[in-house]
Formats: sequence, C-alpha cells, structure tokens
Amino acid sequence: MSSTEKGTISICFVAEALAEMIARGYDQNELLARAGIPPALLKDPATRVSANQYGALWHLIADILDDEFFGMGQRPMKRGSFTLLCHAIITSDTLERALHRALRFLRLVIDDVKGELRQDGPFAHIVLEDLPAHPSDHARPPKRVFSYSTFLVLLHGLSCWLIGKRIPLLQVDFRCAEPSFTVELKQLFSENMAFDRDHSGITFDSKYLSMKNIRDERSMKKFLRNAPANFLVRYKDLNSLSVRVRRHLREMPPENWPDFPALAEQLGLSSATLRRRLDSEGHSYRSITNELRKDLAIQLLVDGTQSTAEIAASLGFTEYSSFYRAFRKWTGSSPSHYRKTMSP
Repeated sequence: MSSTEKGTISICFVAEALAEMIARGYDQNELLARAGIPPALLKDPATRVSANQYGALWHLIADILDDEFFGMGQRPMKRGSFTLLCHAIITSDTLERALHRALRFLRLVIDDVKGELRQDGPFAHIVLEDLPAHPSDHARPPKRVFSYSTFLVLLHGLSCWLIGKRIPLLQVDFRCAEPSFTVELKQLFSENMAFDRDHSGITFDSKYLSMKNIRDERSMKKFLRNAPANFLVRYKDLNSLSVRVRRHLREMPPENWPDFPALAEQLGLSSATLRRRLDSEGHSYRSITNELRKDLAIQLLVDGTQSTAEIAASLGFTEYSSFYRAFRKWTGSSPSHYRKTMSP
C-alpha cells in the first residue's frame, strides 16, 4: 500500500503528541526535524502530515521517553509493550478473545485507564474507566482527549487488522470536554461522537466479536515492521469495495476518471448495487475521489517537481481556480502556501 493510500493526519495530532515532551523541556523544533516534519507546519492548523511522518514522531518520542504512550501515564508504557501485546493476542481464535487479552495486557502496562469489553445484544462496547493515582483518591478528573483516543486507536486498529476488516464505529464517547479538533477526531473514528459523557469508549456491531483471527506470527512480524503508520488512519479493508475503487482510479490519470454509471459498468456492478455497497462501508464515490485527489495533491506539492497549475491539471481540474478552492476546503491553506510551509 502506498503512502497516499495510507492517508494523511492533521497537524493537530502532532501538536498533541508533542505536549508532554514540551512540558518536560524538550525542543519541539528539533524533535520535528528528526521526525522529518517541517516545524513551520505547527503554525498552520490546517496542514497535514503523512502517516509515516507521524509514525516516525511516535517512535522518536517512545525511544526518548522509553514510553509508547507519549508520556501521558503515571508510569511509562515501556518500549516493546505494543510488540508484546501483539504476541499476547496473536493466538486468539476470535476477536472477542483477542480483545479480552488485549485489555488485560494494557491494564498491566497502563495504570491510569482500565478498559472493559461489554456486550449488550447487537452492540459491543469498549468502556474506559479512569483510575485514581492513589487508592485513597476519589476524584478522577477527565484526561486529555488525546489520551483516550490514543488508547482507543491502538485497540481499534489492532482489531481491524486481526480480522482483516474495517470495523465501523457506531458511537464514540469521551469523558472530557470537546476539543478544538473534533472534525479531525471524527475523521479518525466516527461521525457519531459525544463529549462530557460519564465514560470514554467506542461502540460497534457485536457480530465482529465472533469473527475469526486471520493472522499468524509471520503476518504479525510484517505488521509490526510498519506499525504504527499502518493503523494511524482509519483502517481500510484491503478487500473492500471502496479500496477496490481507489485502486481502480489510481490506474488512470484523474482527468480520465469515469462518471458513476461508467465506474459501475467497469466494475461489473449496477449503479444501485455500487451505491448501496459503498454506502454500507461509509463511503460515496464523491468522498473517495475527493480523498484521493487531496492525498495526491499533497504528495505532488511536497514532491515539488510540478507547478501548482500543472498539479491542478494533472488532478483533472479544468480551471486552476477550482483546484485552489478545493484545496483550501481540504486543508484550509492555499496550494502555494502549503508547499512553502512543507519545504524544509
């Protein structure tokens, strides 16, 4: 899977990842430079980085702090914990067993949050409970939304990989107040999101709990080589129709992308069937083409070998002004400003 297929991540998550490092006196510009992220990007909240860049920052912070939880816990989640977590669950026969093992393991390495898997008829819930720093403490103030979301994205990404399917989240709850980057959180998890709840957690269809683990130790080693970049953006089922559509479109220049009826015919489906199946995966043809154009635009701007006008034409825009407006909608920045910001 190419880096563009893996998608991009908002700069707000980079700022969140750096928060504890900055509080401990580390130089953020030096950290960003070592991770291959231009420090100037932090000045523009609309910019994005690749999953690989964010993964590099994750690894860098983990190496410096010996903590794979960004320094947010009472004690470090020591380097290698995620690898051991994967070893702990890889022999589970179903997702349900894997999740029970994963939550028990995380309870051993993270003192602040306890996760529990609950089933309520057709719904499965992973509910997070904030734990006090000391047994005598009663008040448990909410943590940063980044703390909860990091815990949940680890579990969700690992679960999707284990069964080889994207698990749509029906509801995402956070015990803390709503942050300024809710839009980005919704892109990461689900549109159905609520804050100031009595707990944090995710809800999904319980049918996924009985699905078989399709992975083994050999595939786990490959997965770990690419982690965490391979699950930092919403997991894409490699056999899903939406991924098939993306791959089909990437085989031709954007200006040659077919309209919806022609696409359905090329895929051997009726328009109604194509629309229904994409909708069941949480996508539309427009959302797929917009996302693909956005990722391609970012890649080409960073690459720097084409002018912004040439990039607009290569993406199928008949007028540069249309590309300019679309790019501002995607990122909040103009193409030229984004390219300048991304330059080292």
